[in-house]
Amino acid sequence: MSDSEVFHLGLNREMLTGAELAIVPGDPERVQRIAELMDNPVKLASHREFVTWRAEVDGKSVVVCSTGIGGPSTSIAVEELAQLGIRTFLRVGTTGAIQPQINVGDVIITTGSVRLDGASLHFGPLSYPAVADFACTRAMVDVAIENNLTYWTGITASSDTFYPGQERYDTYTKRVRKEYQGLMEEWQSMGVLNYEMESATLLTMCATMGLRAACVAGVIVNRTCNETPDTERLASVEPNAINTVVAAARSLLK
Repeated sequence: MSDSEVFHLGLNREMLTGAELAIVPGDPERVQRIAELMDNPVKLASHREFVTWRAEVDGKSVVVCSTGIGGPSTSIAVEELAQLGIRTFLRVGTTGAIQPQINVGDVIITTGSVRLDGASLHFGPLSYPAVADFACTRAMVDVAIENNLTYWTGITASSDTFYPGQERYDTYTKRVRKEYQGLMEEWQSMGVLNYEMESATLLTMCATMGLRAACVAGVIVNRTCNETPDTERLASVEPNAINTVVAAARSLLK
């Protein structure tokens, strides 16, 4: 777009109509579904993995923008939205649990992430923690309680890769590098709840930039018993996480 103020999103500040909060799913196809749970949804732009809609909650503008998969593309979306005035980022997605007591359909609200990515290192050293904003996390927890959802709070392992970084052996080579072999068992022994691919970058980036961020994910598989999601259950899992993030946005905008 010729009037875009940023490199990738195809957006300018005027299009956001004063929005300071963004809901950021990874999947572009989720953006419209999320926006349509709010008032006056309108599509703003679509470029590569970045699809952006705007909607309203109690008369206040909210942006919904997909980040694509992984830290590098997430960092682009967050940076450019921040340039346009967004100060709070609520990530919503799906995840694979690694603790046996977590069931498909539960939601995981991340309080901090194991930084198995590379993008977060561009914002802070590895000794800097990837932690969620307390107020945003509290809002998600409150919604989960109000809706009688089974939810878990705790640490997420956030990897740049879906296969070796999450110790998956069902690949073309069946090979996982030595430093990643046995890691899932180690994370389990330390109480890590799940794997995903964006939270380490998002949380580190926002904390170092003075922005707020939190993450909620619907559990689509528990890897202690099954590596493949049940496609019939996916449609019922997604609303748990999406409804939580929209309601949390409403609470934070009061």
